Amino acid sequence: MRELEHSHRPEDIRHRLESGRRTSYLRDAILGGIDGCVTTFAVVASVAGAGLPGLIAFSLGLSSLIADGFSMGVSNYQGVKSDRDAVEQARATENSHIREVPDGEREEIRQIFARKGFEGEVLEEIVETISADESLWVETMLREEHGLDLEGAEPLRAALWTFGAFVIVGAIPLLPFMLPLVGVDVAFAVSSVLTAITFFGIGFVKGVILGDGHWRAGIETLFMGGGAAVIAYLVGGIFEPMMTEMGLAISG
Repeated sequence: MRELEHSHRPEDIRHRLESGRRTSYLRDAILGGIDGCVTTFAVVASVAGAGLPGLIAFSLGLSSLIADGFSMGVSNYQGVKSDRDAVEQARATENSHIREVPDGEREEIRQIFARKGFEGEVLEEIVETISADESLWVETMLREEHGLDLEGAEPLRAALWTFGAFVIVGAIPLLPFMLPLVGVDVAFAVSSVLTAITFFGIGFVKGVILGDGHWRAGIETLFMGGGAAVIAYLVGGIFEPMMTEMGLAISG
């Protein structure tokens, strides 16, 4: 029999429930890492596709890495904060409803748990127990009626995880262009290999952490990120004349 993730001894269950749910920032890190790698490689691929010097690829990639990483971190902060604000707004609304129309709110609790299969005296005991504790009453309404997550991520931590992963992972495609003696073609080839390995690695690690299909997750992420990289390279080729003129103007 496969080993279970958690112990089901009463004391272990009690300790786990009292400790509360641990907030995971895996989503924020994966989102930042993939987007950082795609964004930076898109710049590198565009510049390489236009046949410009490696210094331009590195400069544009670095500036894009910092600016876009900060922008994405701020966006994630605002998104997570909006979720938290929605919870607090719904909490204030439910508090107001409980004080103004308590019978109506009790009926909502009654119907919510009736839909779960409870009935008769058991159902009425549930209604009385929940409505006897205003805090429990409000949290039950938030979860059951509004479907809200009351233990969501902290906005600042989510933003830092996104920004950190964006910058760290996004810097990988730039590494070959830091070597002055390496030609653009060689640097781009090495960057492509490193980027492909990074895409696969992100998906693989995600699969390992989640405990499900790490090889499949790695290949899936590789194909998705690789597709974005190919598109970026083709776009670079389309705009090659304009990019070339810009490069000549800078070098001149």
